[in-house]
Amino acid sequence: MAHAANQSVQGAKKVVEEGGFDTDAPTAILIEASSGAVLFEKNADELRAPSSMMKLMTVEVVFDALTRGDIKLTDEYRTSENAWRKGGAPAGASTMFAALNSRIPVADLLRGAIIQSGNDSCMIMAEAMEGNEAAFAERMTKRARALGMLKSTFANSSGLPDPNNKMTVRELGILARHIIRTYPDFYKIFGEREFTWNKIRQQNRNPLLATLEGADGFKTGFTKDGGYGMVGSAVQNDTRLIVVVNGLEDSDDRASAAKKLLEWGFRNFEVRSVFAGDQPVGYAKVFGGDKGSVALVSKEPVKVMVQKNGNDKLIARIVYKGPVHAPVQAGQPVGVVKVWRGQQVAVEAPIYAADAIGTGTTMQRAVDGASELAIGLFRAGAEKL
Repeated sequence: MAHAANQSVQGAKKVVEEGGFDTDAPTAILIEASSGAVLFEKNADELRAPSSMMKLMTVEVVFDALTRGDIKLTDEYRTSENAWRKGGAPAGASTMFAALNSRIPVADLLRGAIIQSGNDSCMIMAEAMEGNEAAFAERMTKRARALGMLKSTFANSSGLPDPNNKMTVRELGILARHIIRTYPDFYKIFGEREFTWNKIRQQNRNPLLATLEGADGFKTGFTKDGGYGMVGSAVQNDTRLIVVVNGLEDSDDRASAAKKLLEWGFRNFEVRSVFAGDQPVGYAKVFGGDKGSVALVSKEPVKVMVQKNGNDKLIARIVYKGPVHAPVQAGQPVGVVKVWRGQQVAVEAPIYAADAIGTGTTMQRAVDGASELAIGLFRAGAEKL
């Protein structure tokens, strides 16, 4: 994963050198949502304060609990004095204006956190689900690791300033993509334009919703340590892109940087099909089978984003641990196919055995065994040289 990340940085630099695009954002990334392909990045692995963008991790934990059936949207959580004083109206920061000791359904707390960026909303859910914010932050970290986010650290649920609140734009992008793909119904909340609670109506803080065609999410954020940042997503011509920028000096720069990056992506890239679904992409060697190899297929079409009118060189490679031992079942997962766009891994898709392969005769297995032994001895000898 580290190797792929380094190569994608080089790809982004190459785009800049060719006059393609650059951004004033200190850290930025642009991702194609379907494949996860990185189209542009700048200092994407630099840890910074995520500010309110960190609320995406908080609501993901809640989404996960709802999906598992551990909690319900109708469950009502009490507004503690801590949540009211530190995250509510007395704090003077973003809030849903939850009244002290009031009981609020989870469905409304989610809208308070997502649409109004309420710090109190997040604290109320954290305290109800784990007893206190510190325990909930530990749950956030554990959940982040399970999603492949290895650098992010969390000290609270709201993103309010704390030296232990750190995320990279890459991991914010991973999180955003996960939310879109895993919780399509909950994701719709991010596109709602306003929400009223306690008789106070607030507009969605995402500027892209009103300025960019197809925009339907995510979150903005600001702290003195982190600067201005945002996660955004939009769909145009059946292609969804995700953008993350952070570290900008004012809110206008934040909105402009995110919008320009998305527009550049939609304008300069297009989807190209590399392999059709169920089309053989290659073969894997089979050990001890009645056939020496098995065809490999992807269940879904393998598509990659390439530059329009560009000369991107695409290279596909199959990666698997082999040989595959017989018997082999049709549809058995075998490995992945990786497609490089220049020096960047543009897409990675799982591949499966196209056919069933039975166990071979005693002679066939003996021949395969002798062949593998010879290969093993050759490799061992080469390593000693």
